[in-house]
Amino acid sequence: MKMLINGQWVAKPETIDVINPFDGTVIDTVPAGTTTDVKAAIETAVEGFEINRNLPVHKRITILKKACEIMENCYEELAKTIATEGSKTINEARKEVGRAINTMMISAEEARRICGETLPFDSAPGSENRVGYYYRFPIGIITAITPFNDPLNLVAHKLGPAIAGGNSVVLKPATVTPLSALKLAEILLEAGLPPKILSVVTGHGSEIGDALVSDKRVRMVSFTGGVDAGNQIMKKVGLKKVGMELGSNSPVIVMDDCNLENAVESCVSGAFWAVGQNCIGVQRIYIQEDIYEQFRDQFVTRTKKYKTGFQLDEDTDMGPMINEKEAIRVIEWVDDAVGKGAHLLTGGTRVGTLVQPTVFEKMPASAKLDCQEVFGPVVSLYPVKTLDEAIEKSNAVDYGLHGAIFTQDLNQAFYAIKKMDVGSVIVNDSTDYRVDLMPFGGVKNSGLGREGIKFSLQEMTEPKVVCFNL
Repeated sequence: MKMLINGQWVAKPETIDVINPFDGTVIDTVPAGTTTDVKAAIETAVEGFEINRNLPVHKRITILKKACEIMENCYEELAKTIATEGSKTINEARKEVGRAINTMMISAEEARRICGETLPFDSAPGSENRVGYYYRFPIGIITAITPFNDPLNLVAHKLGPAIAGGNSVVLKPATVTPLSALKLAEILLEAGLPPKILSVVTGHGSEIGDALVSDKRVRMVSFTGGVDAGNQIMKKVGLKKVGMELGSNSPVIVMDDCNLENAVESCVSGAFWAVGQNCIGVQRIYIQEDIYEQFRDQFVTRTKKYKTGFQLDEDTDMGPMINEKEAIRVIEWVDDAVGKGAHLLTGGTRVGTLVQPTVFEKMPASAKLDCQEVFGPVVSLYPVKTLDEAIEKSNAVDYGLHGAIFTQDLNQAFYAIKKMDVGSVIVNDSTDYRVDLMPFGGVKNSGLGREGIKFSLQEMTEPKVVCFNL
């Protein structure tokens, strides 16, 4: 496929192979964009911003709704693209397509709700004759940088609100999964989006990343990815708005009064969805001592039933890691934990990019798996005596995106809600729960700001005050 700049599909002599992570076959190529291409895309976006800021809201709504219709019509094609270029099984990919359509539809709906309000200027002495209001206006050019693990829906989370709010966008999709983003760009153009509003530059972050985030004409950088990359961006971004979602090491608390079957099933799914390459995936589970052994045994039994394999097979439960380098890294972390005394209950092996779902207990605090984000199919179980102990250990990492608790006691639930240092607390479900309208984001190293369409629109617009002296 080609990249999109100034309404044209652009090829380059240098290309990047897009590889199926299961078998290493090349499924397509995309251009290896350069800083020259980024400059051209930003220059186009300057014009695109003027077009979109003057586009009536009803036209933005019509474009976004039409895009949803087109996505519905090519639902299976989009799902196969997600599964073929990435790690998700075909069933996981179908769910992502449904979420992406929902994300774009919410964007259309929220476009009509970018509202201001009147202001009581006469509440201040000396302003008795003043009346006015504020309204929200688009900020300008937005650079959007998206990861590989949700190659369609996380792109929709950047593009939908940016377009709804009247901005222009330069998008850089993940190098390893660019095809889903390019297909969404095609769909938006087919839906009637004026071409200059959106450019998609494919390429290596090491080559084009600095140019994307440092240009003074860019007014916001919206990034989803790792902490190290986020820190590098912050050093180079300059004076502009920044939104970042940087991952987590999500804790789940399981109390002895919970529905045990639900807790086990939810946590297994939450740990191994998308091969654990999921920023809100379950990584640490703190189980009250009285039910620890029962939970552990059921969890391991359920995990051993998982079928790993080719992600396009309908009966595959878990597909490959995104590439062999990542699969090797996960096993290195597993070996590190074992070497430090962790007890491996199941898994811990790989063949190529296929890593078996892995469960530990007795994980030492010195192991990476205890305190860092593994971004792979590995989960650790810990017995705890009390809810306070579970909360203390849950909070003892540098991340805070999602946390969860399983309990039938509302007092315990609300206590955890208050005390857990995270952006969201999920009760009687795993951390791997999200709907696309909720404010999504975290604290500490988990990021800055919030996504979720209404909340993204707050970031992508600014208030302008109007005051009349009568």
